[in-house]
Amino acid sequence: MSSIFTKIVNGEIPCYKIAEDDNYLAFLDVNPNAKGHTLCIPKFEVDKIFDMDEAHYLGLMHFARKVAIALEKAVPCKRVGMAVVGLEVPHAHVHLIPLNEMDEMRFQNKVSLSTAEFEALAENIKAKM
Repeated sequence: MSSIFTKIVNGEIPCYKIAEDDNYLAFLDVNPNAKGHTLCIPKFEVDKIFDMDEAHYLGLMHFARKVAIALEKAVPCKRVGMAVVGLEVPHAHVHLIPLNEMDEMRFQNKVSLSTAEFEALAENIKAKM
């Protein structure tokens, strides 16, 4: 059965896309820890990040690095944190979270953004790529 991320990759569910190449996709998390919280995923289905072959794992990290650099330029923050948890969706993914305080990394406090705010934020980050 396809995960929600596979449905996003296939265009069955919309997303606020940041970046994309042949193998990976980055989009804003719709339930963000902080403004700019972005997910980077492989376009192919794989449950656990360490189940990926080395080339794809390194490719995802390279892709996430490019997105994080743009994210830090677009969203005022002290740094961009990275987390790989993988319990909430059975599809490997990397969280990139603009951080100003540790609570933003704890996955407990969420921020709310309007559709217009998500769209403007996605365009701003894309412009920094």
